[in-house]
Amino acid sequence: MSGIIGKKIGMTSLFNEEGKNIPCTVIQAGPCSILQVRTLEVDGYSAVQLGFDDKSEKNVGKALAGHFKKAGSAPKAKLVEFHDGFAEAKVGEEVKVDLFIEGEYVDVTGTSKGKGFQGVVKRHGFGGVMQATHGQHNRLRAPGSIGAGSDPSRVFKGMRMAGRMGGKQVTVQNLQVLKVDQEQNLLVVKGAVPGAKNSYVIIRKWN
Repeated sequence: MSGIIGKKIGMTSLFNEEGKNIPCTVIQAGPCSILQVRTLEVDGYSAVQLGFDDKSEKNVGKALAGHFKKAGSAPKAKLVEFHDGFAEAKVGEEVKVDLFIEGEYVDVTGTSKGKGFQGVVKRHGFGGVMQATHGQHNRLRAPGSIGAGSDPSRVFKGMRMAGRMGGKQVTVQNLQVLKVDQEQNLLVVKGAVPGAKNSYVIIRKWN
């Protein structure tokens, strides 16, 4: 599996040959610099470290600054390791959007939008109590009984309750590549990908 780091630009739509309107996401995919090649002999595993999106030198610590200097690269904001698919990779080379072909399928990983503390109706899709009679008062979105009584005298782990929602790593699999723009380093994939606009995403392809 090889891949590239990108930035979510936003959503749009394209028309296919049958005239059907297809929702799609535009991603700025690369170019990414190869910063390090990890080997089995030195590091204990094989991987390639890619860096994406230039970053100001004054915002980089000395250790990372030395790492970028050794690779002959400008400081990068996002670093990701890919464990397969870069057999002949060399430090200093670039990985571009031409890695992908129109029509193939990819997996996109990103951080979902944070929703803050939410109740069970929004977080888990509960219906709520839904009755205004029988003494109900301000309970239309309440969770209701959670099932614990004198036996087992506790709430089971994993009970769906209110809590913090979003802000987690999410992977959407098997998104079709609709368009590859090599001049502007743009990748258009079918459907939605996790994250807000301008958030970093990782696009992986199966070799």
